[in-house]
Amino acid sequence: MTSTDNSFTSAVFPLQTMDVPGGTETVLPGGRHLFPLLPAAFAGVHQIGVIGWGPQGRAQALNLRDSLTTSTTGTGIRIAVGLRPGSASAPDARAHGFTEHDATLGDWLDVIASSDLVILLIADAALAAHHQEIFAALRPGAAIGLSHGFLLGHLRATGGTFPHGHDVIAVCPKGMGDSVRRLYEQGDHVGGAGINASFAVHADHSGRAVDLALGWSVALGSPYTFRTTLAGEYLSDIAGERAILLGAVHGLVEALYGHYRLTGDDPVTAYERSCETLTGPIRQTISRSGLAAVRDRLDPGGRDTFDRAYTAAYGPARELVAEIYDEVADGTELRSVILAERRLADRPMSRISGSPMWAAGQAVRARRADRAVGVEPFTAGLFVATMMAQVDEFAERGHPWSEIVNESVIEAVDSLLPYMHARDVAYMVDNCSRTARLGARRWGPRFQAAYEQIAFPAATAPADGDLVSAFTRHPVHQALAAAAKLRPSVDISLPDAPR
Repeated sequence: MTSTDNSFTSAVFPLQTMDVPGGTETVLPGGRHLFPLLPAAFAGVHQIGVIGWGPQGRAQALNLRDSLTTSTTGTGIRIAVGLRPGSASAPDARAHGFTEHDATLGDWLDVIASSDLVILLIADAALAAHHQEIFAALRPGAAIGLSHGFLLGHLRATGGTFPHGHDVIAVCPKGMGDSVRRLYEQGDHVGGAGINASFAVHADHSGRAVDLALGWSVALGSPYTFRTTLAGEYLSDIAGERAILLGAVHGLVEALYGHYRLTGDDPVTAYERSCETLTGPIRQTISRSGLAAVRDRLDPGGRDTFDRAYTAAYGPARELVAEIYDEVADGTELRSVILAERRLADRPMSRISGSPMWAAGQAVRARRADRAVGVEPFTAGLFVATMMAQVDEFAERGHPWSEIVNESVIEAVDSLLPYMHARDVAYMVDNCSRTARLGARRWGPRFQAAYEQIAFPAATAPADGDLVSAFTRHPVHQALAAAAKLRPSVDISLPDAPR
């Protein structure tokens, strides 16, 4: 397995190299000590328009405003929020200090027309539907900023293009908007925490697009920024959220809860062995010590159970990840999101939190202070196998190692799973972005069926020694260890606790 070239240069920021299997990749370690460099990165930018006030819009607007108006930064850049007419988000934006009075809140097309960098953070389907209006409103030479590559996928599928004469850049935080803001705020106390981000330069009309994108990432508080392409970002991000980041997790815990109930567990115990162990100790072990540590720390009996579960689940999980990737790559998955948005325009999306296991979860969370839950080997084997299936599929498709470990491991264990631990998986499936919710609902049941119908029966057989050996010797361990040095310094599930 080899990675694509991931080197870049900057005239403003000090870069580092990270050792990865087969070579090195260039990265930018962030931190607030870089804030004095932001005026150079944003040279010529007088206003940044943040379009949209969803979780990402709110977080990015607030982080950018805080970073670019500090006494050490002094850029004089105005952060303006643009909303569509009649937006229900306007009162909350005003409550956070963005107002029409000082021209930091306005109609989205007006804000676009007056901004030098336009960061488009409205919903994916809305962006696909309105991109022509947005492009027409851009001032000459303004940069287009994205935090997701969905629009590129849509343009490719429909024969469209980005307008000429504009930089097209992306900065993509590897976590939810709530995490982007919370960790930035915690950085005031722990020396610069934040959420990792990838960046991409799709068009460099000005010749300064790399530094502009890196400045944006630093201003968001990203502790570690790695390079991708806009195409690579949407392929890995959309496929990942349908697999190990959300869809597969939902399918796995539902399947395991039913499995443990059938073997005689009461509802609370079944929840602990399926969901609680996954979002708690399994997640923590991977976050703090790596993937191999989950298996290495088990006793011999637990290791055998892990191995049988791992080798039973890897094959069917890999098949599903490959199918998801193909449907994202050819536009099928993106079209399904746009079609769903049309259907849901006048009716709410059904919620999945009514299944019996989530009531048991409330009881488990209520007694956490009095009851510790350990690593359940069977659950661990299934989860790690699914994670490795995504790692291998992304590697085979040519993604760089920094992107693979962030999209397949770090974002899961440092951002999404801690949030699920605090609220539960069902809450996440019901409250994340529309694109992710639609994907989880489409693919979660497919994963659940694969575990129940293929993996669980196969796990009664002895483990496949070759698959286990491939896991223990896998290059992902080297890549993850290198990336781990540049990860957030706090755990978002415990806001004041150091890692």
